[in-house]
Amino acid sequence: MGGKKLDIKQKVKIKNRKASHEYEFIEKFVAGVALKGSEIKSIRMQKVSLQDAFCLFIGDELIVRSMHIAPYEMGGHNNHEAKADRKLLLTRKELTKLDKKVKENGFTIVPTQLFINDRGLAKIEVALARGKKLYDKRQDLKAKDQSREMSKVRY
Repeated sequence: MGGKKLDIKQKVKIKNRKASHEYEFIEKFVAGVALKGSEIKSIRMQKVSLQDAFCLFIGDELIVRSMHIAPYEMGGHNNHEAKADRKLLLTRKELTKLDKKVKENGFTIVPTQLFINDRGLAKIEVALARGKKLYDKRQDLKAKDQSREMSKVRY
């Protein structure tokens, strides 16, 4: 049974770059994710996209929606659905704090990055965020351009 071995990367860190452009982060939390076996295998192979993902409360549970985890290549008929809702594992204290803030006007919960911790568990960093206005986005881009220009001048 000579099959080819899959290249599994040890350092998994998937970032949501769009979120930092669209939102101003107020506070960050690290949460566990309830996954199936084939989902964790796809995450270890870095076949994940947080591009359109967002979090919401269903009942008293925090759910991440629209996070795309590609089906595992060798999964067979027991493979997972790519854009299924996945439960986030936070303490009750953190959940109530987030729920209160989200019910206030203008706050949302956005996944910022997905990573594998030292023990091999998938963790997702979520941020309590407020949407940026157009002028805030322009100021951020201007500051980035200025810092890029300054680094070119030094060398």
